[in-house]
Amino acid sequence: MLEFENVSKSFWTGSHHKVILDRATFRVDLGESLGILAPNGTGKTTLVRMMCGLEKPDEGEIRRNCRISFPLGFMGGVVNRLSARENARYIARLYGLDPDYVEAFCRWLCDLGEYFDQPLGVYSSGMKARFTFALLLALDFDMYLVDEGMPNSTDVEFNKKAGDLLADRLEKSTLIIVSHQAEILEKFVKKAAVLSGGHLHMFDSLEEAKQLYDYETQS
Repeated sequence: MLEFENVSKSFWTGSHHKVILDRATFRVDLGESLGILAPNGTGKTTLVRMMCGLEKPDEGEIRRNCRISFPLGFMGGVVNRLSARENARYIARLYGLDPDYVEAFCRWLCDLGEYFDQPLGVYSSGMKARFTFALLLALDFDMYLVDEGMPNSTDVEFNKKAGDLLADRLEKSTLIIVSHQAEILEKFVKKAAVLSGGHLHMFDSLEEAKQLYDYETQS
């Protein structure tokens, strides 16, 4: 379970006070994957970072009674001057996993050949995305966080392997995916929410959430 109780978060942008959450209270139970619709600039990434503990709230309490992933695409523990092999082994140790297993899993899924032993700093954005996703799937979480969709990879074989693995993971775990596009959420969730004006409006269905989201973005 992930629970927010009276959580507030805001920033001073230099010209105005930007409110991300204003005394928001909600919970996500294991087994109930959730999609969150939010226009660009409303704080999607900040919300996701708060869920996993990378950002702290200004007020309120966040309870995490399960293993929650880092956001897909965030690699705060990865060092560009190190190779994928070195990074995979380092992250494995951080999470108390077998470095040999995590290295072998990422090497197999990424299929980067000799680049796997070269620094991440020489990787293309697509190669980094493949490694990021592979590393996420190598770790075992109860709840996976995705910010704005899956990695942008043109490698068809990788997309199929990673997609099949994610589908298998989601049979035993929960997904929270945040996006400004309802079409992305349709592939993964039935239940959805809308982030608007500092509040997270929860709905039992994606269709209900889309009605509010369309009204908010078009008005």
